[in-house]
Amino acid sequence: MKELLTYVAQNLVEHPEQVSVTEVETEGETVLELRVAPEDVGKVIGRQGRIAKEIRILIRSAAQRTGKRVSVEIVD
Repeated sequence: MKELLTYVAQNLVEHPEQVSVTEVETEGETVLELRVAPEDVGKVIGRQGRIAKEIRILIRSAAQRTGKRVSVEIVD
């Protein structure tokens, strides 16, 4: 999941080298923390959060195929 999120984020932003994804294990769930350059945060979130919502749906559905629970957080 981490690689998929990194790939999607790098293709959305202007500074792909500054994209980083941290995997945090919690009780029964994996949280992927996405960090991008400050000027690229708007591109990852999108208007009214539409792009962020679609990224979360994509990652969640890919994780369900493997039987895992994964969520995405966009960190400043």
